[in-house]
Amino acid sequence: MNALAFYHVARWAYVHHIPVLPRIMHWLVFLTYNCVIPWTCEIGPGTRLGYGGMGVVIHSRARIGANCAIAQQVTVGGRSGSPGVPVIGDNVVIGAGAKVLGNITIGNGSVIGANAVVIHDVPPRCVAAGVPARIIKRDVSSADYA
Repeated sequence: MNALAFYHVARWAYVHHIPVLPRIMHWLVFLTYNCVIPWTCEIGPGTRLGYGGMGVVIHSRARIGANCAIAQQVTVGGRSGSPGVPVIGDNVVIGAGAKVLGNITIGNGSVIGANAVVIHDVPPRCVAAGVPARIIKRDVSSADYA
């Protein structure tokens, strides 16, 4: 079991209007893995979390595509003064400790480096790293980084 398995149970209960189960699953995830994955966020199939999801924080309205790899201690959240939240495409790899913040889009097949702070859009198939993150490589295959 990992945090994503609990999320899937909570999401299923939420979609089927079972009121108490999502909250119970949310607290189990928080107490077991020290992470926050709300049942209201959208996470695509095949997405996996490193180390069971230890320390991962995801905004309740965030959207994460299919087959993404998210390492430990990653934050996908909002930003002060910006009403939007991140939209992460399919096959994205996010390195340990990265922060993806604000009303931004991460393109399909992109790679976010460890400890990067992403506050601007990242085009598809690009590598972004640094604080604040900038594009350091283009036309990459995320499969090489997963």
